[in-house]
Amino acid sequence: MTGLSLVSTGFCLPEKVVTNADLEKLVDTSDEWIVTRSGIRQRYYIEEGDRESTSTMAIAAARMAIERAGLSTEDIGCCVCGTVSEDYACPNTSALVHEALGLREDIPVMDVNAACSGFVYSTIAAKGMLLETGNKYALVIGSESLTRHVDMTDRSTCVLFGDGAGAAIYKLTEDTPYASILGARGGREILTPGSGTRDIHIKMDGRAVFRFAVEAIPRCIGTLLSKSGLSLDDISWVVLHQANERIIDHCIKKLNAPAEKFFKNIDHMGNTSAASIPLALSEMEGKGLFEQGQKLMIVSFGGGLTWAGALITYGK
Repeated sequence: MTGLSLVSTGFCLPEKVVTNADLEKLVDTSDEWIVTRSGIRQRYYIEEGDRESTSTMAIAAARMAIERAGLSTEDIGCCVCGTVSEDYACPNTSALVHEALGLREDIPVMDVNAACSGFVYSTIAAKGMLLETGNKYALVIGSESLTRHVDMTDRSTCVLFGDGAGAAIYKLTEDTPYASILGARGGREILTPGSGTRDIHIKMDGRAVFRFAVEAIPRCIGTLLSKSGLSLDDISWVVLHQANERIIDHCIKKLNAPAEKFFKNIDHMGNTSAASIPLALSEMEGKGLFEQGQKLMIVSFGGGLTWAGALITYGK
């Protein structure tokens, strides 16, 4: 079987840290209210007028991932970025990364908008691109500046989101386990209006999203295990989209799974949409949590009621 190995990661975070205490000064909320409902204690914000943006963070994270992999830009066979907060409708974020890093001209680059599922969608799309083009290494990014879309008077959403970017270098590998799942239900439970509209703020039906997530995540994990012929005992790490700690804990309980397999960093990152899983992977790699040959699951859900999962291997 042709599998996909995670070779290296990179990340970029804005300088500004926003704590729950900071938000208490801006909106009717409290640290206890936020932590109890989400598990979030802080997040990172791009400041107004800051030079940082979705594309600059994507470029920095991508550059770090390539350097950590010990590769050159000539080795990269495709570039895919998951984002819902691109700087421009055109050129896309991947094209800006391509230009900044001087990637080869004969490779595909594109953005994927699958909301918070964007990075996993992009991972699976990148594998297909490598198989189609005969290239070996893929650069996959998740980058978001969601705070541009936050309504600071809506305490149900403004406390959740943060900014940041994560990147991964993948390579095609033979005789390694692999499985994937992609899907969507449609719907506007999470809504972010686009350009040309007066109100660009995120709107979300939190209860509906919770009900969807705690059904979709265990189903995705079950499908990946069934397709691969593995059990959860064979998986070293499960990295879920970091949307809400209660969602993750509910899924662990529903699966009767060991909690130590499920990495969490939502307490200090917040919900960074398509950036959440690559930021988690990069933090894990930085902490030395990965070992050669470990099997990893990345599973996400997001607006449009999309879901996605992939079983990959960690290996240089």
